[in-house]
Amino acid sequence: MASFREASVDEPAAHALIAEYFDMRAETFPMQLGDYHAAFPAAANFTPPAGVFLVVVEDGEDVGCGGVKRVAAEAPSVRFEVKHLWIEPHMQGRRLGRALLEELERRAREFGATEVVLDTNASLVAAGSLYRSSGYDEIEPYNDNPNATHWFLKQIP
Repeated sequence: MASFREASVDEPAAHALIAEYFDMRAETFPMQLGDYHAAFPAAANFTPPAGVFLVVVEDGEDVGCGGVKRVAAEAPSVRFEVKHLWIEPHMQGRRLGRALLEELERRAREFGATEVVLDTNASLVAAGSLYRSSGYDEIEPYNDNPNATHWFLKQIP
């Protein structure tokens, strides 16, 4: 059973997982969209109560990561964004991504979120499927992420 531990994005293990994710995206990014634009996140954005960054631990091994950060607090909504959700390839297919997404949503709710948003690229078919099956609805772009082709929102009860 996977567990989650809070980590700074600057921590070596978390940084390595984010770098692995960025490397995979750069290698698989659709050529017609140009180059993949990687930007390491600022630790302050993922420090409670502004957000949190989690490392997925399975059998004592760090195998994934993801974070949630506050992006807006306009009444009546408090919006958090899921970022850098990543499970290492050898661990995919074990529902760890779904468990991580649910934990990030739970943490966002604890910070007062009324909605969670995220962006993704159409080439990440499994990610899009995960988000849709987890109750996310496609919306108009809420940011100018050059890597994104789809934007999603989920109301948090």
